[in-house]
Amino acid sequence: MKTNTKAYIALIFVCIVWGTTYMAIRVGVMHYPAFLFAGIRQTIAGLVLMLIALLVSRKRELTRNNILRQMLVGFLMLTLGNGCVTWGEKYIDSGIAALLCSMMPLFAVLFNLFSSKRDRFNITIGIGLVLGVCGVALIFNHNLAGITNPKYLGGMLSILLATASWAMGSTINKKHVDAVNPFFNSGLQLFFGGIFMFMLSPVIDNYQGFQLWNKEGIEALIYLIVFGSVLAYAAYMYALSELPVGIATIYAYINPLIAVIVGYLVLNEDLNINTGLAFITIAVSVYLVNKGYRQQHKTDKENSKMAAAFPENMPAES
Repeated sequence: MKTNTKAYIALIFVCIVWGTTYMAIRVGVMHYPAFLFAGIRQTIAGLVLMLIALLVSRKRELTRNNILRQMLVGFLMLTLGNGCVTWGEKYIDSGIAALLCSMMPLFAVLFNLFSSKRDRFNITIGIGLVLGVCGVALIFNHNLAGITNPKYLGGMLSILLATASWAMGSTINKKHVDAVNPFFNSGLQLFFGGIFMFMLSPVIDNYQGFQLWNKEGIEALIYLIVFGSVLAYAAYMYALSELPVGIATIYAYINPLIAVIVGYLVLNEDLNINTGLAFITIAVSVYLVNKGYRQQHKTDKENSKMAAAFPENMPAES
C-alpha cells in the first residue's frame, strides 16, 4: 500500500474517531464526575504515549525548561481545554459542544494576531470572524430557553473557555516545537494535564451518587483512552507528516458534522435547521479565517523574494 494511501486512511480514522469522542464524553459524564473522568483518561493516555515514544526512540528532553513548558501547554490544552469540554457536556448536547469547539482555529488566529508582530488583520479574516460569531448566535438562538438555566449557560461558556484555552496552548506549543521526541512531549502534556485535573476535581466536581464501577462509563473511558487519545493522536501525527497541512487539518471541518449525527442517532440529541446552519456558518468561518491567514503569509514570502532580488529598494537600517 502506498504511503499516501496509508496517510489518507489514517486521516479518515482521525475524522471518525475524534468526531465520536464527544458522544463518548457525554456518556462518561452521565456516570462520573467530569474532571475526575477526564483526569483518568488523560493521565493513563499520557503514560501509554510516553512509553510508546520511548520504545520507538529513547531520546527525550527532561530539562527544567522543557518540563515546565509541557506542564503549561498541558494545563491550557488538556486541563482547561479538555477538562472544561468534559464538564460542559454534563449540561449541553455533545453535538452542540462539537460545534462550539470547531471554532478553535478562530481563537488561534486571534492569539497569533495579538502575539506576533508579523501577523496582521485583513478583510478575509474579518469576514470569517464575523461569520463565526453568527454561528455561535445561531446556536444560542435555538437554545434561548436553556440560557435561563445557570447550568446550561455555564456549560456553553465552559466550552467556549475550553476552545480558547486549547487555541492558546496550541499557539504556545507551535512556537516552541522540540524535535528531540515530540511524541514523548505530547505524552508529558497529557500526563500533566491529567494530574492538574485530579487536583481540580475535589473543588469543581460533585461526587454525590458517584459509583466507581459503571459498565457504560468504563466502556466510554476505555474508548476515549485507546481510540480518542492514543491511536487517533498517533494517526493524526502520521497523516500530518505525509500530507499537506491543508489536507491533514480537514478533520476540523468533519468532526462537528460526525459529532452532531452520532449524537442524534445514538443519544437522541436534537437535530434541527439551526444546528445545520450553525455548522455551515462556522465551517465557512474557519475556512475564511485560515484562507486570510495563508494569504497574509504568502504575501510576506513574495515580498521577501522581491526584496532579495532588488535589495536597493529596501529601506536603510535605522
